[in-house]
Amino acid sequence: MTIRKSWGLGVVLPLLVAPTLAFAAEAPALNMANTAWMLISSVLVLFMTIPGLALFYGGLVRTKNVLSILMQCFAITCMVSIVWVLFAYSLAYGDGGAGNAWLGGMGKALMAGIGVNTLKGDIPETVFAMFQMTFAIITPALVVGAFAERMKFSAMMLFSLLWLLIVYVPVCHWVWGNGWLQKLGVMDFAGGTVVHVNAGVAALVAALVLGKRKGFPETAMPPHNLTMTVIGACMLWVGWFGFNAGSALAANGTAGMTMLVTHIGAATGSLTWMFCEWIRFGKPSVLGIVTGMVAGLGTITPASGFVGPLGALVIGVSAGLVCFTATNYMKRTLHVDDSLDVFPVHGVGGVLGTTLTGVFAATTLGGVGFAEGMTMGKQVMTQITGVVVTAVWSGAVSYLLLKLIDAMVGLRVSIEQETEGLDTVLHNETGYNL
Repeated sequence: MTIRKSWGLGVVLPLLVAPTLAFAAEAPALNMANTAWMLISSVLVLFMTIPGLALFYGGLVRTKNVLSILMQCFAITCMVSIVWVLFAYSLAYGDGGAGNAWLGGMGKALMAGIGVNTLKGDIPETVFAMFQMTFAIITPALVVGAFAERMKFSAMMLFSLLWLLIVYVPVCHWVWGNGWLQKLGVMDFAGGTVVHVNAGVAALVAALVLGKRKGFPETAMPPHNLTMTVIGACMLWVGWFGFNAGSALAANGTAGMTMLVTHIGAATGSLTWMFCEWIRFGKPSVLGIVTGMVAGLGTITPASGFVGPLGALVIGVSAGLVCFTATNYMKRTLHVDDSLDVFPVHGVGGVLGTTLTGVFAATTLGGVGFAEGMTMGKQVMTQITGVVVTAVWSGAVSYLLLKLIDAMVGLRVSIEQETEGLDTVLHNETGYNL
């Protein structure tokens, strides 16, 4: 009897334990190499906003407004960080149930259910949430450049908050949170639609709604400190490796290729813009070469994880040429006062890069291939769909938000305050006391 019981247990126990062992074998395990890379990438992307973007934008405005730009970038960083933890992360990346195609749920509000050992893939979800937070920070901060030197600080804070929740979070979910654009097959590796088209269109709308700065375009408004701008641009270039290569969410070959093509895009965008300016105006400028770099980086961003070096070269050259043309056309022909050229650099670059992803992702051109079931023609049309949807949503909602805020607190400072400068009027400080 004892032998039979032992024999029976020997047969039954393995059958009972086997599913548990199989489940344990399939459960994702923490990958420390990937985690280390994502920690570094999160720091790099945050470094892009403060101090990178803050210094880049700060040097481009006039002396009397430099602190206002630094303050806006810093304040947006703090505000978005808190809102992201409270509920924005959950809305962007949470499970919304039946409505998940449009917006995530509130199941992860206040980081509910996310602990030290909670994983997202093979990295801690805390690291994933922090990495995505840095994207949510820099996107509304980019828009600041369009209304620099004339918007009230209170209006800027209110607009950035509402824009984050109503514009950025839904688009982020549609493209990256298993939403409907992602399911449609839109390829956006690191933010062509979510960041650059989104911010660029909002910037254009803001510039049009607020109107021109006093004296524009008759009065010259040159950058007050190009040295500061170049330092900020260098920080952006380095930080962008975390922005793009970090979007692989792993320390692998995709991250390596992404880093390479990101660098190629920046370099070719810079040189193309420089030569365009040299040919047209007779001299290459420092402002031109660093702006070309930003254009190249913004344009390669959506394609960065999908294309090879050939695609990066063509995209970089296209970025320098097209964004240079768009910038001059807006400033010199249309006289649109997008103060720091957010739309012609980021918006146009995002449209261009997202569309060209549908071409240069082809394996025959060194890319990784298209979304399942796609040909080049179908992929390009899908990319254009993503661009149009993002642009329409961002443009329409941004316009409504600006009009609402104007009715609530007013958008612009007075002409007298604008003449005196936002540093003194809004913050009672000055950037330089020499």
